[in-house]
Amino acid sequence: MTTTDALEQQKALYGAPLAELGADVMRSLGLNQGRLAEALGLSAPMLSQLMSGQRVKIGNPAVVHRLQMLLDLSRSASTMSADDIRLRLAAVREEQLTLTGAGSEDVAAVRALAGVASAEQLESAARSARSSGATSLAELLDRAAGAARG
Repeated sequence: MTTTDALEQQKALYGAPLAELGADVMRSLGLNQGRLAEALGLSAPMLSQLMSGQRVKIGNPAVVHRLQMLLDLSRSASTMSADDIRLRLAAVREEQLTLTGAGSEDVAAVRALAGVASAEQLESAARSARSSGATSLAELLDRAAGAARG
């Protein structure tokens, strides 16, 4: 398999080659490749192999989930304070997707919230939840705000 083939497969799997997705996240969040690897829960060499097309697929579903969270965060980063971004990055690093269906329930909750409230309302609710110590709820609301934004 050529690198070109691998990048095409990544595009089919993730919507774009991982190098493009990673570059967008790093640019938006001010991360270098090592910090991106840390946030994803990958070794730096593994991330490098994925981004260069030496490897096609992320094998761990939790890493794929964290990548999606980082992509969502990168889309809303321009409207967030540096402290909020730092807190969200910490939440992404700690995120552990379980294979019991909770991930699909989260997706359904994000979609439902995004369908009934504006991004601004959801961001406000996330700030309130975070200040109350409800970090999991705040993360869910942040993801819903990103989805409401489009």
